Amino acid sequence: MDGKVQGQIGVSAEAPIPLLTPYTLGKFQLSHRVVLAPLTRMRSWNNVPQPHAILHYSQRTTKGGLLIAEATGVSDTAQGYPQTPGIWTKEQIEAWKPIVDAVHAKGGIFFCQIWHVGRVSNTGLQPNGQAPISCTDKPLTPQSQSNGIDVAQFSTPRRLTTEEIPLVVNDFRLAARNAIEAGFDGVEIHGAHGYLLDQFMKDHVNDRTDKYGGSLENRCRFPLEVVEAIVDEIGADKVGIRLSPFADYAEAGDSNPEALGLYMVESLNKYGLVYCHMVEPRMKTIGEKSESPRCLLPMRKAFRGTFIVAGGYDREDGNNVVAENRTDLVAYGRVFLANPDLPKRFARNAPLNKYHRETFYIPDPVLGYTDYPFLEDTE
Repeated sequence: MDGKVQGQIGVSAEAPIPLLTPYTLGKFQLSHRVVLAPLTRMRSWNNVPQPHAILHYSQRTTKGGLLIAEATGVSDTAQGYPQTPGIWTKEQIEAWKPIVDAVHAKGGIFFCQIWHVGRVSNTGLQPNGQAPISCTDKPLTPQSQSNGIDVAQFSTPRRLTTEEIPLVVNDFRLAARNAIEAGFDGVEIHGAHGYLLDQFMKDHVNDRTDKYGGSLENRCRFPLEVVEAIVDEIGADKVGIRLSPFADYAEAGDSNPEALGLYMVESLNKYGLVYCHMVEPRMKTIGEKSESPRCLLPMRKAFRGTFIVAGGYDREDGNNVVAENRTDLVAYGRVFLANPDLPKRFARNAPLNKYHRETFYIPDPVLGYTDYPFLEDTE
């Protein structure tokens, strides 16, 4: 089933594997279905993207490939980790431009993931040492960091008032506008993994009694207001969203994740989003795959746009999920980080570099960032 290798990603006239078949994503023509997942790297000094990101992203770009940039803060209250990029200032917009240009120069399609971490933060990362904001004032218990070494400490959040929520919606709208100004092809709204939008959606976190809490409809109101504002600002053809209804990252679980996921995708259909990017139920906690009887298929069937899945995929199950029409595209994170030429390796069924978790979040601009070898370097 593997094709002989030709050209940039190695697809010959022989039938390519399902992951390497072309796909039309709204107005974008993709040459394959292997997507770079958004990956926090913590190498943006003072929340400003750095020149070393130019190489990092261009290494992982193929002509007609979709890349999703690392989570990028919508405002100065959005940060939950040191040295993560933002897109709320002119300086940040200008710093993103050469990175986006490098991806476009190689024919890639580049979306910017925009986020607000909500209560997954502490006063040391907030302006003037203020409390992080959330739907609740329930604090998070200290959590082991993804590197397995450090323990993150969180400050007790401040519950947003009903009147403040439109201001946060506006922060997302402006961030989307800024992303387009920086040259991105679109934005992915981060509605997953226990961050602010997910905190509102999940009933284990949201304990509000106003129009943003209680019923499923109320809990999803704020995320959908963000969607509507961004669609109005930049157009639905440039807007995707990431959701993880089954996950309970950062203590953001839900008592009925199937109902939540279905309600969200059916609501998103009204806005005509270009894609919905969903995290597999098997990725219940960060970085660990577990068996799960639950699946994304009902959401896949209900959503009318392009569907992207993520969560512990390898070459074989990525091919299978595309072949079985359970998704359109597959996002790869750690394995794409460690293998900048991942589509080519999939085409050749070549061995993969192993990723190094201990260098995921260090500030080094080369180590674990731009030094993973390409196939040519290892042959």
